[in-house]
Amino acid sequence: MYAAGTAVLISTLTACSSSGGGTSAASQAPAAPSAQASASPQAAASSAAPQADAAAWAKWKLKPLPEAPAAPADKPIKLTAKGQVPVFSEVPTKDKIVFVTIDDGAEKDPKFVEMLTDLKVPVTMFLTKDIIKSDYGYFKPLQALGNHIQNHTVDHPQMSKISPAKQKSEVCEDQATLTEQYGKAPLLFRPPFGDGAHTAALNTAVQECGPRAVVLWQESMQVHDMQYQTGDKKLKPGDIILAHFRGPSELHGETMTEMFGELLSRIQEQGFAVARLEDYIQAPAG
Repeated sequence: MYAAGTAVLISTLTACSSSGGGTSAASQAPAAPSAQASASPQAAASSAAPQADAAAWAKWKLKPLPEAPAAPADKPIKLTAKGQVPVFSEVPTKDKIVFVTIDDGAEKDPKFVEMLTDLKVPVTMFLTKDIIKSDYGYFKPLQALGNHIQNHTVDHPQMSKISPAKQKSEVCEDQATLTEQYGKAPLLFRPPFGDGAHTAALNTAVQECGPRAVVLWQESMQVHDMQYQTGDKKLKPGDIILAHFRGPSELHGETMTEMFGELLSRIQEQGFAVARLEDYIQAPAG
């Protein structure tokens, strides 16, 4: 059950993947500073993330994912400390990996924490203050697994429909809250619905509030399958996938863990591994 005040956002949140991201975002986005595809696997900065054993996958009635390669020492996306922030929906790589991101924080299912603890699948969480404020603590065990928390505004507005000053307050207030609650300032920002990602007003707001990149997506998870932005309906190396914290009332009776299991199955069927997005991004020095 959602806390009072959160429920009013859910009807709009369910359409969060209806625009933004995908092919148009990738083609229009400014190139990430110094972003470059690797011709071959690069020297590893660290060993690959821990892998779940066969029993853990069997517990959730899933086939194991391929093991992700070690993250490269030379990060394919390099961010700068100042200036315009890049907008991207994929990571330059030739490795057969994808990145899973989960938005807003509406559903707080303890079984999902258990699932990620068992399966050790890395995710990036883009959290919305007014949606998570009833239970900031829910996301701390997920963070403790190595998953990063990023900025997704205060109350999930359509950013291009609000004033530049309001856009700034949406980003800055969420940035301050997430930093206070989770002990680390978000490096990345995602606008609700992907809206306004390529506008000067939003880029300025993001610059002034602290995040150093705007992250969109190439695919979005629905209930049983993904919505693709390309006609061939296939994952590509480096694709960023969007999912949401959702429960039975939004997933036609399915639970968060069932939806996430379907997502992992779609990834496994295409022979991809899941890597941690932040391991492929070089934060600004200092």
